[in-house]
Amino acid sequence: MDPILEHHLLQTRRHFFGDAGLRLGGLALAMLMGPSSSGNQARAADDPRAHPPLPGMPHFAGKAKALIYLHMNGAPSQLDLWDHKPNLQAFYDKDLPDSVRMGQRITTMTSGQARLPVAPSKFSFAQHGQCGAWVSELLPHTAKIVDDLCLIKTVHTNAINHDPACTFVMTGSEVPGKPSIGSWLAYGLGSENNDLPAFVVFTPKFPATGNGQALFTRMWSSGFLPSRFNGVALRGAGDPVLYVENPPGVDGVDRRNMLDALNRLNQRGFERFGDPEIQTRIAQYEMAFRMQSSVPELVDLSNEPQHVLDLYGPAAKTPGTFSHSALLARRLVERGVRVVQILHRGWDQHGNLPVALKNQCEDTEQATAALVMDLKQRGLLASTLVVWGGEFGRTVYSQGTLTKDDYGRDHHPRNFCMWLAGGGIRGGMVHGETDDFSYNIVRDPVNVNDVNATILYCLGIQPERFTFKFQGLDQRLIGVEGAQPVRALLA
Repeated sequence: MDPILEHHLLQTRRHFFGDAGLRLGGLALAMLMGPSSSGNQARAADDPRAHPPLPGMPHFAGKAKALIYLHMNGAPSQLDLWDHKPNLQAFYDKDLPDSVRMGQRITTMTSGQARLPVAPSKFSFAQHGQCGAWVSELLPHTAKIVDDLCLIKTVHTNAINHDPACTFVMTGSEVPGKPSIGSWLAYGLGSENNDLPAFVVFTPKFPATGNGQALFTRMWSSGFLPSRFNGVALRGAGDPVLYVENPPGVDGVDRRNMLDALNRLNQRGFERFGDPEIQTRIAQYEMAFRMQSSVPELVDLSNEPQHVLDLYGPAAKTPGTFSHSALLARRLVERGVRVVQILHRGWDQHGNLPVALKNQCEDTEQATAALVMDLKQRGLLASTLVVWGGEFGRTVYSQGTLTKDDYGRDHHPRNFCMWLAGGGIRGGMVHGETDDFSYNIVRDPVNVNDVNATILYCLGIQPERFTFKFQGLDQRLIGVEGAQPVRALLA
């Protein structure tokens, strides 16, 4: 929309009478249809919440009320963390059999290698919990909570490179421009908190040994949804939100008066042009004003008991760390925020995997388990869905030089591991199985969009009914290929 062009159009007699006629006709039609047809919209408009849900949402009473999504950007190695393959030791440094690969594509980073030597994990595995799940020695804290987790060993995707794979995981499409899952949920379900965003994002720092893939804002963008449903990224250094404090000489009363004047001007612009983004600006200015009080209270950990800080680890009080972000995630859902997303980089181990992967786990693993335990002891896990995973898996064969203590792994989209815990999910189960090389799925495949459909269902949303009209299509998070919730995972 061009405001200058619109302004000139509004000055013509023809446009004035045409516009007035349409407006009066629409008003008459609304009056003839009566309150029964417009009641949902009226109730939505009267909703006192800053983030009201769509009329009729949720579709049913979901067991989860909030989502915490822990995205390990770069793709954790399923072979070294979750998918135990003890028989691989007999294949050390032997070529991956053609009968296993079956001509499947591989990336250009390894397609030129003379050999594809099998690299068994150097890390030991043991069974844990009543469910007896096999867990790597790299996950000692997570091993203690396996009876709360539902591990999916057979997630698969189409994308073989990071950017399209991450975009697909977060938006249901490899094509940029679609809304992220957090934006979809903020749009559909709103939030219970009037003083914080419905969708909050953290991008904590990572170990220097990690290969840090870029994080694109499309992973928490609202895409074609109104921009007020963008995720709000809280910073890990300095003020959590830039300019959250008033400048010297400006107090709260001054800021309120300035905001009221600005809102009146914006409202006049909306009445003239009807651009919905003007309403978004008004709402965002108001949210920013309220965040001047709510954000400092959120990040003040002085009232957190020492045993809780110890649970999350020594970095829990250090802004910008994964531990600090995980603790704030619990505080956010405790305050009624709908979606919290933590994107941790450095999981792309093409070489030096034993060292780099160990460092990644030491940076995140204690706090990840602590988050689940903390939610559970507060009675919040039953209503909070926690999701952990990356964008694809890693190859069983080594990229580059292979030794017993050093190897790398390339990208592998055919199968990888994710886990879910909390609201609506069965704990203490392992879903699906892969072959002896963790290269192909042999039982119960789960597409990324099936995972997203399951998340929506846990929050009370029928995935196929949750749509937004854009470019003439009823767009969905789950795409158009018929993704469904994985019923076996549901409690």
